Amino acid sequence: MVDRLDDGTIPADLGPLDYKGLYKAVGKALFWAHVEGRLKSEIMSKPEQFVEPDPELPLALLDQKEAGKKLLLITNSDYLYTDKMMHHSFNRFLPNDMGWRDLFDIVIVSARKPEFFQTSHPMYEVVTGEGLMKPCFKAQTGGLYSGGSAQMVENSLNIHGDEILFVGDHIYTDVSQSKVHLRWRTALICRELEDEYNALIGSRIHRESLVELINQKEVLGDLFNQLRLALQRRSNDRPAQTLAATNMKDEDLTESMQKLLIVMQRLDEKIAPMLEADGELFNSRWGFISRAGLWDKSHLMRQIEKYADIYTSRVSNFLYYTPFMYFRSQEQNLAHDSYSHLCSQSSY
Repeated sequence: MVDRLDDGTIPADLGPLDYKGLYKAVGKALFWAHVEGRLKSEIMSKPEQFVEPDPELPLALLDQKEAGKKLLLITNSDYLYTDKMMHHSFNRFLPNDMGWRDLFDIVIVSARKPEFFQTSHPMYEVVTGEGLMKPCFKAQTGGLYSGGSAQMVENSLNIHGDEILFVGDHIYTDVSQSKVHLRWRTALICRELEDEYNALIGSRIHRESLVELINQKEVLGDLFNQLRLALQRRSNDRPAQTLAATNMKDEDLTESMQKLLIVMQRLDEKIAPMLEADGELFNSRWGFISRAGLWDKSHLMRQIEKYADIYTSRVSNFLYYTPFMYFRSQEQNLAHDSYSHLCSQSSY
């Protein structure tokens, strides 16, 4: 919308807008869409236009249930919307006339996450298909409830902390809050991972060429710094780091440094546009979501590492493992790990 405002393509019926006016207009539109229910009403009327069905998702959950796991659905959506969307997304892929409710031991709607993990709200049992409710104080297997809290879930199931794996698609509302306040195990669903993975494969040659140029510049930069240090030490009658630099004349040192600067500048002219283009296969404006620059991790990726015990692009990926799989984290490399083998050899 900011781009449209800058380009002058904002519809005329919105009137002349500055950035503050645009902020208010967007906020008003979001209020209409979410708080007044317009967005969900439109989705429920034509779910096939908004839902990408995943036939393997219900089967992945069915494996877990048949293996003896207790499955819960905890959503901020209201009952009518939840029932409509789950029926559309699940029922046609389940065997033996199963419905989506048959998968879950407990269903909680209108959960009000992230408050659900932090505070205790009243819990109501949904008792009719129209969503009418009555107060209750403890969830029972097979029940459908509104509100409540994570503490009630633990008490009802008599399980706590890392006995629970909470699967969510929002790093703050779902994953970090359940981890920080309850110490639940957490799994983050990040759908963009599939596109990013494909983009990384597609840009592999580009990144290899970029790394090669950067390595060349580092070699030249190290040589330039050695010559610079040689001049610095020479002014105090001290030898350089290398015999070759020590034996060079002042004018040779200066000339060599100037030539190296020219070569490094030419490398920079190649590297800069390649760095800017890195990640464009995923997103032309922002680049990759998991990376900041060529090697560093993005802020999102560091949050995922901090709060998510595991992350994947979709729940149905668990179908390719058994429901008894124990996932272990990969070895974490430290900055000095690449030198440890060399150091151990040199000590002999």
